[in-house]
Amino acid sequence: MSPDRRRTILTLALPIIGGMTSQNIMNLVDTAMVGSLGANALAAVGIAGFANFMCISIILGLSTAVQATAARRKGEGNEAIMAGPLNGGLLLAVAIGLPLSILFYLLTPWLFPYLVDDPAVQPLGTEYLQVRLIGMIFVGMNFAFRGYWNGVSMPQLYFRTLLIMNVLNVCLNYVLIYGHAGIPALGVYGAGLGTTLSLATGTAIYFFLGHRHASAHSFLHALPSKNVLISMLRLSIPSSIQQFFFAAGLTALFWIIGKVGTAELAAGNVLVNIMLVALLPGIALGLTAATLAGQAMGKGNIADAKQWGWDVSKIGFYLLAVLGIPMVVVPELLLSVFIHETETMQLAIWPLRIIGLFIAFDGVGMILMNALFGVGASKAVMKVSLLMQWCVFLPLAWLIGPVWGGGLMAIWLLQVAYRAIQVSIFSHIWRKGNWQSIKV
Repeated sequence: MSPDRRRTILTLALPIIGGMTSQNIMNLVDTAMVGSLGANALAAVGIAGFANFMCISIILGLSTAVQATAARRKGEGNEAIMAGPLNGGLLLAVAIGLPLSILFYLLTPWLFPYLVDDPAVQPLGTEYLQVRLIGMIFVGMNFAFRGYWNGVSMPQLYFRTLLIMNVLNVCLNYVLIYGHAGIPALGVYGAGLGTTLSLATGTAIYFFLGHRHASAHSFLHALPSKNVLISMLRLSIPSSIQQFFFAAGLTALFWIIGKVGTAELAAGNVLVNIMLVALLPGIALGLTAATLAGQAMGKGNIADAKQWGWDVSKIGFYLLAVLGIPMVVVPELLLSVFIHETETMQLAIWPLRIIGLFIAFDGVGMILMNALFGVGASKAVMKVSLLMQWCVFLPLAWLIGPVWGGGLMAIWLLQVAYRAIQVSIFSHIWRKGNWQSIKV
């Protein structure tokens, strides 16, 4: 790999990594604030937050569609219509997000009790989820903008906006949760309201930046055509389905581990969160690969598009291998931040070591998965993800864990095996190159 290609990858990836990292740091601060309200509040926000992710996953695929299409237009040199996909994404965010937001808001009081039995947690989680669902339309539009900025190689605008949103979120939560500046303490509801207001602010900033940087590329100049909207839906629906079932699959995994034991469930919750945070550079590099491969496809350079996938994967492998070292060498140190019971700690040590050993390979899978999204192969990604998670891993995890008594370690080894097979499949799809003929 030449220094120029390495520099191009890092120039695009570092702002995305910075944005995602800042978001997770702010999430931890939010969690600490809510945690001061007690265990019931913390449990309510945790469960409701996951339910919110499942709801908004239906429109997260808009980011994939906008990024793939905008990158292709940039590569083709059609910069005059480069923001057309963004216009389509914003229109779909309103058309899909608004009615779903209202529907989920009305259904929450009826459905949330099915997620948690504790009567002390139910009302807290219900009010938090409802106020978060109000922001669903802002989430959809923000992800459309994220896809556009990444697709046209301007990720620094995404990073700056996300940083402002995260800092504002913490400030608003401090005021609204505890009651400051003449505002009464709103507790859990205040935490949700602060997040929704910060999302709305981010949307306003994105529109300002769009007017400033994308007006010359048809931003808001005309309604997207029927063909553009159909193309956007064709790309976004499989991605949204994949996101939804991935989130639902994590919920099912927690349910399975909970059947093994409470200590195992606590350990599994920490392990999954550590793994997801550790994979952030892989996701960011995957978005970079999607941009570079999509732009190369727009130029008609298929060989270069394929090579970008491999080059980004190499950087991701080495970066995540370094991040995995502390998990292997000092797992107790990392776990001690979250786990204070000896039994739970012992259950989590070796699974965390396994995560550290495998995280570099898992990162390659995330990169190639997003690269496939970037070249329009969202259906292939959806099929592989659903098959491996729901038809292979989860049924076997149920058998190995609760039925056969294999415990958390056995479930985790199975997860590594399933993820390894998935990485191999994505690598094969990328190498085979059937995605080269997909029109975006």
